[in-house]
Amino acid sequence: MTLQIWTWLLIAITFSIYIGIAIWSRASSTKDFYVAGGGVSPLANGLATAADWMSAASFISMAGLISFSGYDASVYLMGWTGGYVLLALLLAPYLRKFGKFTVPDFIGDRYYSNVARSVAVFCALIVSFTYVAGQMRGVGLVFSRFLEVDITTGVLIGMIIVLFYAVLGGMKGITYTQVAQYCVLIFAFMVPAIFISIQMTGIAIPQIGFGSTGTDGIYLLDKLDQLHRDLGFHEYTSGSKSKLDVFFITAALMVGTAGLPHVIVRFFTVKKVSDARKSAGWALLFIAILYTTAPAIAVFARTNLIETVSDKPYKDLPSWVANWEKTGLMRFTDKNNDGRVQYVADPMINELEVDKDIMVLANPEIANLPNWVIALVAAGGLAAALSTAAGLLLVISASVSHDLIKKMINPNISEKGELIAARISAIIAVSIAGYFGINPPDFVAATVALAFGLAAASFFPAIILGIFVKRMNKEGAVAGMVVGMLCMLYYMMKFKFDWFGGGTQDEWWFGISPEGFGTVAMIINFIVSLTISSMTPKPPQEIQELVENIRIPSGSGKPQDH
Repeated sequence: MTLQIWTWLLIAITFSIYIGIAIWSRASSTKDFYVAGGGVSPLANGLATAADWMSAASFISMAGLISFSGYDASVYLMGWTGGYVLLALLLAPYLRKFGKFTVPDFIGDRYYSNVARSVAVFCALIVSFTYVAGQMRGVGLVFSRFLEVDITTGVLIGMIIVLFYAVLGGMKGITYTQVAQYCVLIFAFMVPAIFISIQMTGIAIPQIGFGSTGTDGIYLLDKLDQLHRDLGFHEYTSGSKSKLDVFFITAALMVGTAGLPHVIVRFFTVKKVSDARKSAGWALLFIAILYTTAPAIAVFARTNLIETVSDKPYKDLPSWVANWEKTGLMRFTDKNNDGRVQYVADPMINELEVDKDIMVLANPEIANLPNWVIALVAAGGLAAALSTAAGLLLVISASVSHDLIKKMINPNISEKGELIAARISAIIAVSIAGYFGINPPDFVAATVALAFGLAAASFFPAIILGIFVKRMNKEGAVAGMVVGMLCMLYYMMKFKFDWFGGGTQDEWWFGISPEGFGTVAMIINFIVSLTISSMTPKPPQEIQELVENIRIPSGSGKPQDH
């Protein structure tokens, strides 16, 4: 069968499964809609959390970043993996014990203030919309290449699918859909990696293969370093970023992870605190499968790309090059009119532009794998993007319907009215997300990295201080979140989007990139929060007792209110 038929077939099958699950598990109450009724098993929740976690940035973009940047891109592996461990061990059990639906719900009640709740809602919306923009771009990328439609049409199709199961099923529908999506995406990620590892090294385990010798007897990493040197790129296994920036980006991704509302809410869907810990462990195992494979895929793809196109006659290039050129994500300009592809580091000489986001999707084609494997990767990319997009859209709709309308504007709203408001909010959120997907600010992983910086700058200090510092009050939390978020937004707008007169890399503060500035904004948040809280009245006694209570382990025999 042709690639087109395979792609349509696999996408039709997987989409039918997602829609069928959404119909079977449709939400009938607000508890179903927000936290899947609070009855998800640890294993299912671990699978769903892994799917929620491994977005288009992880599936499509991370290996592409590593492929082009080599050692420098290791910050994404370290930051995202370390961040999940931080979230699972330090925050998830306590937040689950608190027993609320959303992060703004926790902040509003812990800081006994609707102002704090409002600020948290604003922060959740900013973080979620920034994050979901990357997911919708990922959907557009897959559709534009494999279904041969433009990115705009691809994003619109993705919007309709997400809208169907997010609006109908809520968290209940999303959870069980994400279980299926994890199975699809991990199978789609691993199959081509195993194929190519065998093809290039004779070893079936990619994690071992990329550190081994190729069929020519040369270590793959040594070979790739030499290819980079020959073309003027910095060595693949050496870094060009400053150590300070590497540290700050890694820290921002770690603490940003621990403040991501769409991941945190997953720990509210299990029955008890011990289940939250178990599901965190399962999720870490499932996430590790993809994260330990991504560097291998990056090395395979980069080596194959250079050997396939560099200094080759353009007319003799394989068909996959022309296929990707149609999408506009790969571009050849014959600057010296010799008919050969000059793929080098020098931008004045280089004739080939390759979008980082295509590497995982193009990898099976570059390696000349069967059509069904190529189509499988397309289905996996869609599963990754759609699973996270759905989780984010639920956070957005819950922030509006539960935290804004139910808790602040109309406390007497009926459960049916709240459910309608949640679904209308989801529809509006999908529309806005679609716009950002069609007009993204950057490639997928960079857009997502900014969302982590925003979460680090706003939520992380408020959550961590809310759990572990009884003296922390509403004045400190609100001031910290506002100042931290404003600092991050200003730096992001100035140096990423050229607002406020623009800003070049040479003008970065202390040499810290916008992706790493979330750490600076987080430190500012901590300083402001603790300073203001020390100068203002203590929280009420019942709030201090509440903080004390959520830190008592379940089953300790001590009194518990939650």
